Amino acid sequence: MRKSCILMHISSLPSEYGIGKMGKHAFEFVDFLKKSRTKCWQILPLSPTSYGDSPYQSFSVNAGNPYFIDFEILEADGLLESQEYNSIKWESSPDKVDYSIIYDHCFDVLRVAHSRFRPSKFPDYKKFCEKNKSWLEEYALFMALKFKNDGKAWYEWENDISLHKTKAVAEARRELKKDINFFKFVQFEFSRQWTELKKYANDNGIEIIGDIPIYCALDSVEAWADPKLFWFDKNHRPVSVAGCPPDEFSPTGQLWGNPLYNWDYHKKTGYEWWIDRIRKASEIYDIVRIDHFRGFESYYTVPEGSENAIVGEWKKGPDYELFKTAEEKIGKLNIIAEDLGFITPEVRQLLDNCGYPGMKVLQFGFDNGENEHLPHNFSSTNCFAYTGTHDNETLIGWVESMSPESLKFAKKYLNVKKKKDIPYAVIRAAWGSVAEVAAAQMQDFLDADSNGRMNTPSVLGGNWQFRTKKSDFTPELAKKIKKLNKLYNR
Repeated sequence: MRKSCILMHISSLPSEYGIGKMGKHAFEFVDFLKKSRTKCWQILPLSPTSYGDSPYQSFSVNAGNPYFIDFEILEADGLLESQEYNSIKWESSPDKVDYSIIYDHCFDVLRVAHSRFRPSKFPDYKKFCEKNKSWLEEYALFMALKFKNDGKAWYEWENDISLHKTKAVAEARRELKKDINFFKFVQFEFSRQWTELKKYANDNGIEIIGDIPIYCALDSVEAWADPKLFWFDKNHRPVSVAGCPPDEFSPTGQLWGNPLYNWDYHKKTGYEWWIDRIRKASEIYDIVRIDHFRGFESYYTVPEGSENAIVGEWKKGPDYELFKTAEEKIGKLNIIAEDLGFITPEVRQLLDNCGYPGMKVLQFGFDNGENEHLPHNFSSTNCFAYTGTHDNETLIGWVESMSPESLKFAKKYLNVKKKKDIPYAVIRAAWGSVAEVAAAQMQDFLDADSNGRMNTPSVLGGNWQFRTKKSDFTPELAKKIKKLNKLYNR
């Protein structure tokens, strides 16, 4: 079945509180998708953001972002009074998320809600804690310790607790019991609200496409509490870190700095940790996009302490064995493989073995002539065609930065005479392609310029801030997208 998709993170939803939340505006966006006959809503990872505000560098792969918890829902549950959150100035600009303001105030408001929370009045709380015990206990302790240590990374804590020694951990659990309960409450509220939102979307014929990063952050509960998962030395520090080698877009490569997995250990456990992770993602999303999928075939390693990713080497990953094992344990997986970057015949073989749809990104199709990202070169319907991803320019920003040669080719290929007509023609080309799903960022339906860009890779600061206004989602725009979907049978 041919479908269309709009890519927009929860953080970008309209909001009176500085960042998108899982309340009325999220439900209204589902209504907008339904009116426009769009079948999929793609979001970025729901995990809590850390330094740099990236959802791809999180304190936990399992937890939900507290910033997305809706205060009005908490008020309706008797946990907040309106003046306790309405009196706060939540933004410095109406079109950008100011994460420093959110960080300074969000937890204070949630702590007020927690002070009124009585587990006996919420029977699902105990069930939630029991079901999620495998990660929730350690996460709540990790966050309590992080707040106690003024936000410092775990490897800057006192030695015994930073090395997760049994006696120090037991002592911290006793000392920080109240804070631990607070972070459990936050995750319970996140789960309740997300479950309601996803149910509403599904009931209205909308599938949620979620996203999981391949790697954990170094400053994460996983790296702190379960170091055997990673390629660490005896002091629980990385031997080598993740990145990408130099290419035409990045002459010094990309140094991500994430710890790499100890794949020998994962294999010995039957990939238990990864299977649990995929299972959980499959429960909270309808379709799961796995970032940097090629890293399962082989992954690029950069020595710890390197200033860039020029010097590194490729090492063999778990390949198809991981996904074969996962499907044996969980059943058929609804996964999109982010297969961008340096793709070898071995990576293509992994994709063929798995059968998951890969990604085509039309913006990549016009930079160097003939390539697989141009619609006439799509070799099968088993792919998702994106006009651009969260790491790309908006279409208007992209056109402005095009070389004269690429611009000339784009006009010819898309059959338009004016530069200003290229962005919508790219959307039409994606929608008209044979791809199973055609996707565009919300920014591109709103004609946003480069100020609407979600993320510029390898640039620290100024990312993940794009926000929409309620007035953006007009009946006229819904009608325009619906016409596009009808025209191309999506």
